[in-house]
Formats: sequence, C-alpha cells, structure tokens
Amino acid sequence: MKDRVCIAQIGAAHGVRGEVRLKAFTEDPLSVARYGALETEDGKRLVEIEAVRPAKDMLVARLKGISDRDAAARLTNVRLYVAREKLPKAADDEFYHADLIGLAAVTSSGEALGTVKALHNFGAGDLLEIEPVTGGATLMLPFTEVTVPTVDIAGRKIVIEPPGDA
Repeated sequence: MKDRVCIAQIGAAHGVRGEVRLKAFTEDPLSVARYGALETEDGKRLVEIEAVRPAKDMLVARLKGISDRDAAARLTNVRLYVAREKLPKAADDEFYHADLIGLAAVTSSGEALGTVKALHNFGAGDLLEIEPVTGGATLMLPFTEVTVPTVDIAGRKIVIEPPGDA
C-alpha cells in the first residue's frame, strides 16, 4: 500500500442531490480535487471529484456519477487514495502519515514501546496511536516535536519522549 496514499475519506451524504461530506487529509484541503481520479481502498473503483467547496468543519463534494442521496450514502466511510508519485515530495521536517504507519516507536534510551498503528486528528492536533510491544490498550500520544523529537523514516523508527504520566 506504500505506492498509494490516503488523501480523503467520504463522510455522510449531504443534501438530496448526491453530494457528500469529505474529510481531506491534505495540507490544503481543497487540493484534494487536483489529483484526478482517486482510487478506493480495495482498488476496485475510481472516484472523480467534480466540484468541492468548504463548509463548516468539512468539505462538501460532488462526485462524478453520483446524483442522488442513496448513491452518496453508499459511499459513506470510503477512503480515497492517490498514487504516491502524484504527490509532492515532503519537506525535510514533513511526513506523509502513510510513511509513519508501521514504524517502531522507541524511547531515547532505545527501549521498544511498540509500533505506530495510526495517526488521528480529532481537531486539536495530530495524535499517534502506538500499539504496545507488551500488548494491551494502545497509547495515544501527541505528534509534536517535544513528544516525538526524532522521525527516522529510513531507519524505520521514531523516538518518543513520553509525557510524565504515559
């Protein structure tokens, strides 16, 4: 899956004419429409964004071939992917979320904490979800320079400075 990057997720239907709510994972949310046809996670369908506009806390998109609420509702929670080569190269201090998934999480002393399972953003900044080596509940840590001072994509690891009570 490293040859594709998830750049958006379709939310609920919006209105009765087939529009959908869209959550973009791009730096500029409106740029999600600039990549041409997007592929569904299973690779079985291409989705083309005909128009996109900002709305409160989301985007609203019109998708090619979707013209009623029922068709739009069937796409709820579908993740949309683009080929990695269509994306700009990340700057030295920037990372695509897809590149972080699966990295080993270690402390500055080298103690293994677990593996990066996911990145989330619930509105207050990015959170890393770490699957602990020992099993059990996942750890949710802020993805900040203080908590994650080192990201080594080539070395397949991140260094974590856990907050005092983690």
